[in-house]
Amino acid sequence: MSAGKKHVVKKSKIHGSGVFAACRISEGERILEYLGEKIGKEESNRRGLIYEEMSRKSGGGAVYIFELDDEYDIDGNFEYNDAKYINHACRTNCEAVNEDGSIWIYATRDIEEGEELLYNYGYAFEHCLDHPCRCGFPECVGYIVAVEDRKKLRKILRNRRKKLNPEEKTCTAQNAEPSLTETDNAQTARRE
Repeated sequence: MSAGKKHVVKKSKIHGSGVFAACRISEGERILEYLGEKIGKEESNRRGLIYEEMSRKSGGGAVYIFELDDEYDIDGNFEYNDAKYINHACRTNCEAVNEDGSIWIYATRDIEEGEELLYNYGYAFEHCLDHPCRCGFPECVGYIVAVEDRKKLRKILRNRRKKLNPEEKTCTAQNAEPSLTETDNAQTARRE
């Protein structure tokens, strides 16, 4: 760990590698930058599809493209980008903030040394069922989704579980593996 570095990358109980506090971090403190190559949306989509396919084949989480703004994204799939290892969780202690075209990770509460840094990836509702959540917190909705869509997702999953036969009524969100219907997508489009 270099002088002044507030984090360390090591094995995570949530998924693969994670980023952990190397010292006590105060609420509101800037921790690290999400580093990478600034790329346009077309290139981002092209790379994202490649990374997603590689991830699907390997079983890993390797799509490290961070949305910067309406025009650009940051491809963080580089060795020097420790922030790419920050895992998603439904209970967070960090947030990503766009500051003048750079993404910085800030503490949203006091974080103790050794605690894993976690933030909500905030995936769009229409894509959340492709991304199961592994955080394991009691408030986990089973999928990586924006906070404002959690209530909607819970309702859809609850309604689908009600339709299961009696032997499957113990099904959880994580093993239900439903897919969004055209009706679900139409409701999302109307909300936006």
